[in-house]
Amino acid sequence: MFELVSPESAGISSEVILDFWKRYDSYEFSTHSIIMARGDKIFAEAYYAPFHKDFKHRMYSVSKSFVAAAVGLCEEEGLLSLDDKLADYFPEYLDAPGGESAEKSGKPGKPAANENLKEMTIRDMLTMSTCIDENIWWFTSGTKDRNEVYFQLNASRIPGTTFRYDSPGSYMLGVIVEKLTGKPFLEYLKEKILHNIGFSEDAYCLKCPGGYSFADSGVMCSARDLLAFARFVMNKGTWDGARYLNQEFLEAATAKQVDNDPRCVGTSYNCHGYGYQIWKAPNDGFAFIGMGDQLAICDPASEFIFIINSDNQGNDNARALLYHEIYHNLVPKLKEPLAENPAAYAELTEYLKSRELVHLSGSRSSFQEKIDGVTYVLEENPMGIEKMRFDFDGDRGTLTYQNAQGEKKLLFGLDRNAFSKFPQDGYSDMIATIEEKGHRYDCACSAAWVEEKKLKLKVQIIDKYFGNICMTFGFKDNRVGIVMVKNAEAFLNEYCGLANGKAQSRNEIGTKGD
Repeated sequence: MFELVSPESAGISSEVILDFWKRYDSYEFSTHSIIMARGDKIFAEAYYAPFHKDFKHRMYSVSKSFVAAAVGLCEEEGLLSLDDKLADYFPEYLDAPGGESAEKSGKPGKPAANENLKEMTIRDMLTMSTCIDENIWWFTSGTKDRNEVYFQLNASRIPGTTFRYDSPGSYMLGVIVEKLTGKPFLEYLKEKILHNIGFSEDAYCLKCPGGYSFADSGVMCSARDLLAFARFVMNKGTWDGARYLNQEFLEAATAKQVDNDPRCVGTSYNCHGYGYQIWKAPNDGFAFIGMGDQLAICDPASEFIFIINSDNQGNDNARALLYHEIYHNLVPKLKEPLAENPAAYAELTEYLKSRELVHLSGSRSSFQEKIDGVTYVLEENPMGIEKMRFDFDGDRGTLTYQNAQGEKKLLFGLDRNAFSKFPQDGYSDMIATIEEKGHRYDCACSAAWVEEKKLKLKVQIIDKYFGNICMTFGFKDNRVGIVMVKNAEAFLNEYCGLANGKAQSRNEIGTKGD
């Protein structure tokens, strides 16, 4: 469906797009891809190497918007009603036969007989107006069944009254779809809708313990796939003249169903209201929003869609800045088609082709030679690192360290990224929270001297799961002070905290060797 055109053909100048892009890149966010489209025309698209157009990117909570479409399709096919009660689909977690509470019967679920849970409807769940008033870190709950965890939560809110973000509730909606259809919810969507709009055949969704899809966070698809889905929703269920989902449901899904501004801040990007697993946006638009800044921002008035994949976990300013840039420097400038400007378009095209994943940059330090090959023995620390050593070779280096898993080697580039497997072993793969022995994540790592005696490393996990670590090493005489800060949902916990160490050699700090 989509046609590649110049910005001028889409009603905005190449100079404006290039100015926007350079300004956004100057913030040094961890951007992976951006697409700008108007109607059926893509007028700007870039992938930040090593990312590419076919990369299946984790969509995090954008997945919830796919779940909403699956629920709408089930409603259309008569498999459910939005007024159905959640409890009707999970009797095994509620009252035991004979009226006994789950607590007495030995079944899981401390609030199993809670009347709020029994009252809550699918519609309440779609609008994040659930009865749940507790966050539980299900990743570390130790359960073999994520469904079980939901019925252990505090359910003190009156359902259908006020907004509270309930990610596990979105997961439960996915479970309902899978119970009713007998297939993974994304496969159900692909069969009924997504294949017809050009969605990738090999798109998929991660799983949770218990076998159901990680429906609130685990969709893996390309940036182009996300664009197609956003366009489908903006089209209110049609594609190339054919209807695949009813207009009434999608109009409700993208309308303000509930106020989501409990602090009365008014102007925040996420306080325009909430529909069915879809956020409202300025100009009566809507957006799919995922952690780390996976975004599809849709402005129906101008037929504009902005797609971005990123890993900005830990950066509290990125999303607000992006919304500001879009609604102040892009949307108002979308007009009727302009005269072509080949020179400006060529400059923009070359810039977009040159994009690469952000990395640290700094000045080179003469102190580097003094720590090259020196082993530091660390005091007891939260990371469990016993000793470490830097070895430098031109514009690259290796951090070798000893932790509970043994010797680890982390490759890094100086003022550039180096790509390798992150050395920590045993993180999750296809099933969230389930450790996979021998499994390691792809990563990019860069280093830079930010002061004469201070070296920073930036690790970016670029796999099915995204996360990042900032490691700071400050050197003084024969000692080192270390700070590690991680930003990741449920891993990299071994890389967060403070440590102090001392050079193992009794000789000068510049003496190499162990």
